[in-house]
Amino acid sequence: MRSEEIEIRTGSIEVVYDLGAEIDRFLADAGAEDGLLNAWVPHATAGLAVIETGAGSDDDLLAALRDLLPADGRWRHKHGSPGHGRDHVLPALVPPYASIPVLGGELALGTWQSVCLVDTNVDNPVRRVRLSFLPG
Repeated sequence: MRSEEIEIRTGSIEVVYDLGAEIDRFLADAGAEDGLLNAWVPHATAGLAVIETGAGSDDDLLAALRDLLPADGRWRHKHGSPGHGRDHVLPALVPPYASIPVLGGELALGTWQSVCLVDTNVDNPVRRVRLSFLPG
């Protein structure tokens, strides 16, 4: 197995960040052929989604999360910016892991699918993502 932790700077806004370039580089460096890629976010306030990007779906996901998890005073978890407690609920809806088959050194994704970091926590501008390749 090969494993590497990468750093992603998400800044101070909610974001759906496409990890495609980082994953492609990781698989190439690993000399990956067939196997399984596991991505893991070791944070209590971020998740991973397989979703279309660039055609509005990423913005729609953030809008849906704002509807489901409003940044208001209802949350018992109170530290951080107002409504930050919602960020700690996010990984229950957008899990902090994803496993994707790798065939011929490339992710076996559908035409419009991308593996994305979903980060609504504006208090933490830097995220880590662990990529692990398990050869088949």
